Amino acid sequence: MTNIVNVEYAQTGESKSTNEYGMRDMQAKAYEARDSQYLLLKAPPASGKSRALMFIALDKLINQGIKKVIVAVPERSIGGSFATTKLSEHGFYTDWEVDDKNNLCTSGSDKSKVQAFINFLEGDEKVLICTHATLRFAFEKLDEKKFDNTLLAIDEFHHVSADGDNRLGELIRLVMQKSTVNIVAMTGSFFRGDSVPILLPEDEAKFSKVTYNYYEQLNGYEHLKSLGIGYHFYQGRYTSAIGEILDTDKKTILHIPNVNSAESTRDKYKEVDTIIDIIGKVVKEDDNKIIHVKRHSDGKIIKVADLVEDDAKSRATIDAYLSVHRNIDDLDLIIALGKAKEGFDWPYCEHALTVGYRSSLTEIIQIIGRATRDSDNKTHAQFTNLIAQPDAQDSEVKISVNNMLKAITASLLMEQVLAPNFKFKPRFDNDKEKAKPGEMKIRGFKKPSTKRVEQIIESDLNDLKAAILQDDKMLKAMPGNIDPEVMNKVLIPKIIQVKYPDLNDDEVEELRQHVVVDSVVKNGEIKESGGKQFISMAGKFVNIDELNIDLIDSVNPFQRAFEILSKSVTTKVLHLIQESIASTRITMDFEEAKILWPKIQKFIKENGAEPSLNSNDPQELRMAECIVYLKEEKRKRNAG
Repeated sequence: MTNIVNVEYAQTGESKSTNEYGMRDMQAKAYEARDSQYLLLKAPPASGKSRALMFIALDKLINQGIKKVIVAVPERSIGGSFATTKLSEHGFYTDWEVDDKNNLCTSGSDKSKVQAFINFLEGDEKVLICTHATLRFAFEKLDEKKFDNTLLAIDEFHHVSADGDNRLGELIRLVMQKSTVNIVAMTGSFFRGDSVPILLPEDEAKFSKVTYNYYEQLNGYEHLKSLGIGYHFYQGRYTSAIGEILDTDKKTILHIPNVNSAESTRDKYKEVDTIIDIIGKVVKEDDNKIIHVKRHSDGKIIKVADLVEDDAKSRATIDAYLSVHRNIDDLDLIIALGKAKEGFDWPYCEHALTVGYRSSLTEIIQIIGRATRDSDNKTHAQFTNLIAQPDAQDSEVKISVNNMLKAITASLLMEQVLAPNFKFKPRFDNDKEKAKPGEMKIRGFKKPSTKRVEQIIESDLNDLKAAILQDDKMLKAMPGNIDPEVMNKVLIPKIIQVKYPDLNDDEVEELRQHVVVDSVVKNGEIKESGGKQFISMAGKFVNIDELNIDLIDSVNPFQRAFEILSKSVTTKVLHLIQESIASTRITMDFEEAKILWPKIQKFIKENGAEPSLNSNDPQELRMAECIVYLKEEKRKRNAG
């Protein structure tokens, strides 16, 4: 198994310590923005978003004239996070109270709960908990004005989409336009697995944003010291490789592949049975539907929860068992398919093992979040993605290659999310002032000139990186098939222009520089020598005091993950990856040719020949293709 990302943390305890009101660091930051009509809270799993909402909602009820609070969660099991909580025991001035009849996250269809939702709006009760589905069904029977003086809190806000067919997104837009509703939107990641934005730019601009990043959260834990994100490759059926990577001495959540994916055998029940057989022999199934398995190796009893089982009665029993905080010895392994992701709380989980590529970066972050809760039984958390290794004999080799590349881009994003933040400033010729701790000065670096660019840098930078890493052209360019300068100066600005159409050319360039610099620095190792700091860039260490934007633009910020990958797969597999990318080659345009032309001239001068179309070096090959492109463009002009 190869770790592409491995991050260590300082165990400061700050993210778990509380102030005089019983608020953690993130919750206090969110509470400072409690007066905002529209508030977007972006914070990782286990940071305490549900309690942050309670503090804000109670202030709005008591001090801001809000009459009712509606909390909507994506699935019933998450509703428990918003149950009655005695906040006053920890210093807050009142408690969060939910009447049982206003907790609609219970058994029964969402449609049947619509009348209870309507009764709540017309009654005197203050707080209601429901699912997204119940909210949508109830909204169909209500006028938008019914949400006047109401706080609408949407948990896991990434379920919203600006797509016209997304009913939750349409609901949000309509109540914002036609009522005095207050909104608190909560999410661990403000990006989706597709290219559709969560909110339209004009709606998103109305939200105040509180961002608490993964690094702040994990660095401030008491027990967890490190997190690894890695990959294990298999050929044939994944069940043949499970035994190599599943360590039943570690508390594990194992997500088997979707039944429609290439990795699935199409028989999810048999897959679960096979996994259990690999572990040992079933001894019994107890009253809570937990399977007791006697391990082959030493006879130890391993307790397994099967969340793949569809039987309604069995699932209800298991869900009830898991909804209560268990002792560490009550459970060892959870096998799941669509469950145990967002909002699922099993603090003891040490290893999130996922079979097959997940198409959504949000889903991957949610799964990783199951293992990153702080608990005294672990100092290391691990996410492992078990992926099919591309095989030249396989008719679906391109799918395998694409899945591998996308899985790696997910780890690249997580590496960006998990690393500490730096502040970047321009360095001028007469600048004698030393950079402060956590600050880096760069020659030629453009400082944000508008509040809009500052806001994107402060709150949305990782979301922008997610958009860049999910772009098809970038996916093909990242393994070194495109000149880094083309990637940084042509491809990235185009993605920024699409994501933020309201930015002018200067703002796009300011943001582009920040994205590239931040990505290069976070992927580079920093070390001190002789009282000076150096950063690893393009295979060598560069004095931080001598950094300039031109040097940074010449570096592929995403290359390192592929270099690590190349050490863990065969030359044959790497060749398959190159072939697959070459077959879907990015078309050439004048912007790229303009950057490549001086490099072509330099190549000819140094080698005494033009770049070859038969070269094994992808960058030389690209230069050769550029010559062909320029000749063809010249022919077209002459013919015209």
